[in-house]
Amino acid sequence: MARNRTWTALLTLATLVALSAPSWGGMFPPPKGELFTADLSGYEEVTPKSTAGTGSFKLTVAKSGMIEYELSYSDLESEVRQAHIHFGQPGVNGGIIVFLCTNIGGGPNGDEPACPQSGTVKGSFDAADIIGPNDQGITGGELDEALAAIRSGVTYANIHTAVYPAGEIRGQITEKRMGMIPWLQK
Repeated sequence: MARNRTWTALLTLATLVALSAPSWGGMFPPPKGELFTADLSGYEEVTPKSTAGTGSFKLTVAKSGMIEYELSYSDLESEVRQAHIHFGQPGVNGGIIVFLCTNIGGGPNGDEPACPQSGTVKGSFDAADIIGPNDQGITGGELDEALAAIRSGVTYANIHTAVYPAGEIRGQITEKRMGMIPWLQK
């Protein structure tokens, strides 16, 4: 008899959960787009750099097509010159896809944000900001090709400084899954 009550209670609970699942939308909203992140350190540079500098990078590609980024960093050893997204797998240097910030010019539109010495820079980019790299198959303006490289995990964020002009800290950009249940995200 107790066994039947237990099974009845479990079946009732399972039915209630199944019927209420559609109303969970407010509790677990669907993803608003794609999220990519990177942790930056000198050890990711080619060749590695022993630096106290660290950073983080976040890029969102909204379903509307809007692309926004946030680059935060601190403890770099000298004046920050520029930061970019480059086209290259781990352990390999690649060409510049897009400027994130610059203190020495050189960006395609001249409206790139200035790089703080330490802190956070936020911005957005579109096809007009994509500069290449031509010799790696991405030509200026090819936003779809740039996004394909980002989605494939073969891009990295890189911060260039006066002491390390080729880059002081870098991090490979990887997708962060935005599943319906936050604690199951990778």
